[in-house]
Amino acid sequence: MQKIKLGSSDLQISRICLGTMTFGEQNTEADAHSQLDYALERGINFIDTAEMYPVMPRAQTQGATERCIGSWLKKSGKRSEVILATKVAGPSKHINWIRERNDLNAANIHAAVNDSLSRLQTDYIDLYQLHWPSRNVPIFGQLAFDPEAEREHISIEETLSALADLIKAGKIRHIGVSNESAWGVSEFIKQADTKGLPRIASIQNGYHLANRGFEAALDETCFRENVGMLAYSPLAFGQLTAKYIEDPKAQGRLTIFPPQWSPRYLRPKVVEATRRYAALARANGMTPTELALAWCYSRWFIASTIIGATTMTQLKENIDAFSVKLSDEVVKGVNAIHADITNPGQ
Repeated sequence: MQKIKLGSSDLQISRICLGTMTFGEQNTEADAHSQLDYALERGINFIDTAEMYPVMPRAQTQGATERCIGSWLKKSGKRSEVILATKVAGPSKHINWIRERNDLNAANIHAAVNDSLSRLQTDYIDLYQLHWPSRNVPIFGQLAFDPEAEREHISIEETLSALADLIKAGKIRHIGVSNESAWGVSEFIKQADTKGLPRIASIQNGYHLANRGFEAALDETCFRENVGMLAYSPLAFGQLTAKYIEDPKAQGRLTIFPPQWSPRYLRPKVVEATRRYAALARANGMTPTELALAWCYSRWFIASTIIGATTMTQLKENIDAFSVKLSDEVVKGVNAIHADITNPGQ
């Protein structure tokens, strides 16, 4: 598996990252260990998780994903062989069980890191990420910035200062952001450079055939500031596999969880785009999954694509898709569909 340097860090990560947010909900601990073993066998050294996982988020299961990874790290003795990334949750009125009055201030970040280290059964985290911003920003299907939604928030300088203390303590090595905007990335860099604080090495944002929003400003920002892009949801919660079109009751996150949790992937335009991408894939001897993943794997601005699976069959197909090369004609076909139905899943 090809490795790449992540942004300005010294981390050499695999171009595919194993996403784990099904561990502890859709996957058992034994399933999780099998996936982790297989990923390492295939050359994947990069594992991504979060204190909030598994999904969908519930108080009863919060932290279970990190515990699954922690028990595997203890059993396997492979800690030195993996790049381990996790995330601290930002403020949310919908997820109020992680910590009382949670936000991205020093007290909450220190508590989150210590709890994650305990669950993961490790002394350090290679990449520590802010799951979403403290401030008002359009994310998770919100299409436009709304100044009327402004609220009190923790300053970026305060957050970076807390993270700097944890780097000095040896508990984390590098930092990143997630679900961020071009302004946010630029401000993190500005505050780091002017205040002598640690630079972000990465951004983890949604990117897939039905959401290419990263290509508007963020691609240039991250290129010029040497911030590595980690693409999540490359299959749009399974929608881009076309399995829900073939069987509306197919097992997956879009059928087993309430529709209000991920409505952007259920929009009619996303379904229409999926039909067209699936037809393009099949006309060129690929599965819809192969096309969707090969698209992400081939983009110059993506350092690593985060894949998740609930079965070993899915995991194998997702990794195998790395060898699929898209012809110029297929790329033209993708761009033609994108021009007709632009970012319906953003």
